[in-house]
Parts: sequence; structure tokens; C-alpha cells
Amino acid sequence: MAEVTIVNEKTIKIAVQLEDALTMIRDAQTHITEYAFDIVTMVEKMPQFNYTYFCFYAYDSAALFERMLDTDPKQYTSFSLDAPDSFFYALYGGMTGLYEEARLYL
Repeated sequence: MAEVTIVNEKTIKIAVQLEDALTMIRDAQTHITEYAFDIVTMVEKMPQFNYTYFCFYAYDSAALFERMLDTDPKQYTSFSLDAPDSFFYALYGGMTGLYEEARLYL
């Protein structure tokens, strides 16, 4: 599960691992209509970031990401995400598998 460290009242650090990407993929598959926008956005935008360093908030596609956190990152003015490349590659691959179906719901 994602690790959230509250640095101070304005800053948090989030650390995720490959398993968190797998959790996100399962959640997206189970709730594809709810997360269709996030799925489509990730598949279409992640290549611009070489599949890593993707910013979920840049495209308002963070609902699925926030689902696995115990806190709302939007309550803070600054946060960092520490994630191995495998997190992003697995996430992209999983979302790509759901892409065509998700597009049907947009």
C-alpha cells in the first residue's frame, strides 16, 4: 500500500511500489465507468513523459491514484511522489489493456 508521510501542514511525500500499480489496475478494471477518464488520459499522456514521471494532477486524472491513499493530497500545497519506473510501466500497460473499453464511457 502507498506510504504517505506528512512532512508538515503544507507538504506530504508519497511513496508507491509496483504492487500499488497493480492495485490501481484492479480498481480501474472493477470500476471502469468511474475511472474511464483517468484510464484514457493516462494512456494518451504517459508517452509524453517517457512513461515515467507522470503527473496525475496535470490532467485532472488523479481519482484512481487518490483511491489508494489514506489522505487527500489536494489538502497540501506541495507533495512529491517517489515511484520506481516499474510502477509507471505496469500502470501504463494495465491501463492500455482497459483503454478501448474505457473510451466507450467517455
